[in-house]
Amino acid sequence: MANNSLQTAPARRISTLPGWVRRLPAYFLVWMWTAFTLAAIAYVLLSAVKSKREVLRSGWSLPQEFIWSNFATAWNVGRLGDYFLNSVMVVGGSVFAILLVSTPAAYVLARAKFPGRETATNIFVLGMGIPIPMLFIPIFGVLSFFRLTDSLTGLSLVFIAISIPVTIFLLTGFFASLPSELESAAVLEGCSDFQVFRHVMLPMAMPGVLTALILNLIWLWNEYQLSLVILNSPDNRTLPLGLYSLQNAMQYTGDWPGMFAGVTIVIIPTIIAYALLSEKMIAGMTMGAVK
Repeated sequence: MANNSLQTAPARRISTLPGWVRRLPAYFLVWMWTAFTLAAIAYVLLSAVKSKREVLRSGWSLPQEFIWSNFATAWNVGRLGDYFLNSVMVVGGSVFAILLVSTPAAYVLARAKFPGRETATNIFVLGMGIPIPMLFIPIFGVLSFFRLTDSLTGLSLVFIAISIPVTIFLLTGFFASLPSELESAAVLEGCSDFQVFRHVMLPMAMPGVLTALILNLIWLWNEYQLSLVILNSPDNRTLPLGLYSLQNAMQYTGDWPGMFAGVTIVIIPTIIAYALLSEKMIAGMTMGAVK
């Protein structure tokens, strides 16, 4: 019987090409994407410190004179200083609340055994599959009922509610990948469930928590659609909305260097955050991937 199955099984073809040759298409796509991203960032940074004439003449040439006043123009005329503060308050408060709720919830779903655990996990996963544009009308109706439309508090609550499912899904994988020996030893030493979570499991899951922090920070910092639907008054705008209004204003004044300076102000915080925490984020994503 076993011999017959071996005879009928198709022969597996073994490629004779070296490994680096088989990976050439992947390397090519990665380097093409990297070159495109770096070229776009370089174009924006160079255009932000040029004069109007130099931007229109050539966007890739080095500026004859660095005009740093373009950033002051974007910061003051475009009110990006006010919008920057709004984004810091909304995104900072939202990310803190998301992690405060999602981290213990993911720990319970990953480690505790209780009836309905799989159902609760599936409900969170189901929430990830709903397209955000389909939620515009329900969200606006709920915020109107609680008189939270056109407010940073209402926008923060929406950010928290929408980000919790994907954050719990991400952190559940990290907590499930942790060894159970230390958890069992802490229980035998008399630790309560909260002490096991706080002093044993949470420190081991910090790479995953930092990964969730960075991903939420980047997404919420650049979020545009929900902010456009919820916020109306100019005083409550976040940076993406402020940048859009600045782009409309620059179309009439022709101050393209000011617009590129505004784009630079928006993207620099996320680049700095990624540069500082990228190593821990990659380590955390690798840790969750090997489960």
